[in-house]
Amino acid sequence: MSYLPPIVQALLLLVVVSAAIFDIRERRVPNWIALAGLLLGIALNVFLFETAGLWMSLKGFGLAFLIYFPLYLVRGMGAGDVKLMAAVGGIVGWANWLGILVLTALMGGLAAVVIVLARGRVRQTLENIWMILMSLGHGRAPYRVDPNLDVRSGKGIRLPHAAMIACGAIGFLVAAAIWAPH
Repeated sequence: MSYLPPIVQALLLLVVVSAAIFDIRERRVPNWIALAGLLLGIALNVFLFETAGLWMSLKGFGLAFLIYFPLYLVRGMGAGDVKLMAAVGGIVGWANWLGILVLTALMGGLAAVVIVLARGRVRQTLENIWMILMSLGHGRAPYRVDPNLDVRSGKGIRLPHAAMIACGAIGFLVAAAIWAPH
């Protein structure tokens, strides 16, 4: 975890909060938010850190895309979420992105548990998790075994992942302000 310059923090907040609002309201993340965030993140890092900033941005973008794109391929995540996380990686670099990823996963997991409990879907969720694991273990995409496991299916419980990314990014910024050397 490293301290981000205030202008980078502001860009990160602008991108993730805008995406979260769209995702909550419209259930999608517009391409223009992710693309603008990525391009501005790269440009800002090049301006601040020159060639090192370019490589930091490209590594963050690449790692985020490498980790998130397979989730899109098995239809466990929407393309907008993949592009948003790739943009976040481009803004903060790979090492900081890993911290955001961990916080996003923790907050998303906690929110998912609360929603599943509130809707009384514990058994169905556990059965779905088992089916996902079995499908992946046999080298098949889960949505091919059960179409309800497709993120695009209207039957599953959907969580606006961009909102969880925003929570993870905000949590990261708070943690960095407290613990990262300035």
